[in-house]
Amino acid sequence: MHYTTLILLLAILTSLAYQLGRRRSHTLVGGPTRVRQLHSLPSYYGFYTAIWCGLPALLVLGLWLIFEPNIITSLVVAELPEATRNLPEAELGLVINDIKNLAAGNIVSTEIGPAIQAAADHLQSLERTSAAALTVLILVLAMLGTSYAWRFISPELRARNRVEGVLKALLITSSTIAIFTTIGIVLSVLFEALRFFRQIPLSEFLFGLTWSPQMAIRADQVGSSGTFGSIPLFAGTLLISFIAMLVAVPIGLMSAIYLSEYAGRRLRAVAKPVLEILAGIPTVVYGFFAALTVAPFIRNSGGLLGLDVSSESALAAGLVMGIMIIPFVSSLSDDVINAVPQALRDASYGLGATRSETIRQVIIPAALPGIVGGILLAVSRAIGETMIVVMAAGLSANLTANPLQSVTTVTVQIVTLLVGDQEFDSPKTLAAFALGLLLFVVTLVLNLVALHVVRKYREQYE
Repeated sequence: MHYTTLILLLAILTSLAYQLGRRRSHTLVGGPTRVRQLHSLPSYYGFYTAIWCGLPALLVLGLWLIFEPNIITSLVVAELPEATRNLPEAELGLVINDIKNLAAGNIVSTEIGPAIQAAADHLQSLERTSAAALTVLILVLAMLGTSYAWRFISPELRARNRVEGVLKALLITSSTIAIFTTIGIVLSVLFEALRFFRQIPLSEFLFGLTWSPQMAIRADQVGSSGTFGSIPLFAGTLLISFIAMLVAVPIGLMSAIYLSEYAGRRLRAVAKPVLEILAGIPTVVYGFFAALTVAPFIRNSGGLLGLDVSSESALAAGLVMGIMIIPFVSSLSDDVINAVPQALRDASYGLGATRSETIRQVIIPAALPGIVGGILLAVSRAIGETMIVVMAAGLSANLTANPLQSVTTVTVQIVTLLVGDQEFDSPKTLAAFALGLLLFVVTLVLNLVALHVVRKYREQYE
């Protein structure tokens, strides 16, 4: 709560600094009517002052939040008895956790001794001192920054260049963080996957037809080595995603065409938000709907026709997943179709084409790159879905093309392998990282294919 209040106070000070800087620029030239004498617009002088007020304080606040916990913990540990400080790292961690819980008023796991109580009191004192020091430091920095910028403002100050330079630096920093985050994710998955491939051959993982990652505890136990063939998992993923696309792409695309080309303004204003509500429903709700309604309906209907339908089937998961994905295809396709220039429609009508011919021959080809992008997003959403598959398709890694049978997907198995207390040196757990790496490669290939399609048709209509 203290940090929230401090950030709110800093935001208020930054707003005041903006007004001070703006008014200072007006005062220097004799009023708002003479702003032409300024190098930049008055708002840039306000932003310049606001940046000096808020940015240094925010940087100090961020560094303080990073280093404060470790420093306070070190100071608390230094005051503990020597016997406690010399405990093994794991046991010392438990003691520190008890001290923090006691200071916060929570339940502790051991009996509270004098040393623990004194350490908790010391921790509370240090936290209060730190909060007071941080508040004073932030306020002083904000006021000093505002004063410096206010005094530095002059008609010759290139405020716009300074502000745009800071914004450019922030944009570069943000993009760099995003790039390095992506690289970090890929490398973390890659290193763990390489550990897996040192124990399990790559050929067995890529071309194996059986997935049974259970590892025995003892060497003499039955099934002491698991089987890590990934083909059943990717077959199940593709089967469910294919069924979902059969539902989502036609319905979503036709909905987008109708809303953009045929529906009136009133109907569109109501129908599009209602359709997009599907995207806001939690996936666990879709999972309940699939498990309690769709799956029993498919099983009972198949029984009436004499078909052997599993209680958990790929068809049930794919149908519900397709319903969930409809807004992704519909909304993006609708936006892309509306972005097609009206001149293309008018030219088509001028040549005597009907509305349906214009849609087929002009609008859809022109909007095809965006439509492909929307479908790709829907495919990625289908491949990454977990909850619906767990509740409607099951956990059985069956290599089958029968949509009436139970299957599983890559993401479901990743979650299954990493849930609970797991040993990260075993092939069973490391298999999750290998699956994640392979899924990343498959998604990358899909992106490359989509980019090729987009570039091909873009060249045709540019």
